[in-house]
Amino acid sequence: MEKIKELREKTGAGMVDCKKALDEAKGDIKKAIELLRKKGIAKAAKRGERETAEGIILVDANEKNTEGYIVQFSSETDFVARNEKFQAFTKQILDIVKNKKPSSMDELMSIDINGTSVKDTVDNLSGVIGEKLAVAKFEIVNTSGTVAAYSHMGGRIGVLVEIDKADTKDISTDIAMQVAATDPKCINPEEVEESLIQKEKDIYKEQLLKEGKPENIIDKIIEGKINKFYTEICLAKQEFIKDDKKSIEEVLDGSKILKFVRYSL
Repeated sequence: MEKIKELREKTGAGMVDCKKALDEAKGDIKKAIELLRKKGIAKAAKRGERETAEGIILVDANEKNTEGYIVQFSSETDFVARNEKFQAFTKQILDIVKNKKPSSMDELMSIDINGTSVKDTVDNLSGVIGEKLAVAKFEIVNTSGTVAAYSHMGGRIGVLVEIDKADTKDISTDIAMQVAATDPKCINPEEVEESLIQKEKDIYKEQLLKEGKPENIIDKIIEGKINKFYTEICLAKQEFIKDDKKSIEEVLDGSKILKFVRYSL
């Protein structure tokens, strides 16, 4: 029973599976873990083609708010996303990202957790839970300014925002909330692709001609519509959600948004 308990703690597998694996391994814990991992990996492989539309997004920042972390985990159903084992695993991976700071997904997948790689741990947990699971993506943001981390809708949306000035956590958090709510495509108008602007101009021109607007004022109207378009997709030009009389640019008061990361299920 002690060995079964130990095996369960190390693998998360059920009691019956642990007993069978220990019998097959003749009481050798390491061999039993390997057998369970192989079974888990085999089950996970069969689920390889399934959709993982659910999951959870975890975010965090260090105490000085100079480094932010965001990780997206995928599962097939919301039920599993709320599973205690899955949630404990996600927190463990977030801690690894914070402490080990892997530079790529391959590096993260190869990191050791209690004698097992992250990849094999994911595969094994997938076999135990009975769904395809994955660490979908992650990012680390370092700055000499401020990073704010914001989680929305119980982990369905996660945001990191980097501002160029230090000790601006409050406004950085407000802007992270803004990013979660409005899903901007970029920070400033200069970042919008010219092809997208031209496409919008063509659509506006056709609409205005159909409405019978005189050609000599169409360009001026289009210019106004493009500026309105920028307020929808460019974070710096958006109305501030806490005070719609001000733009984000005005609220920043000379500070600059250097980067934002937004993950959404």
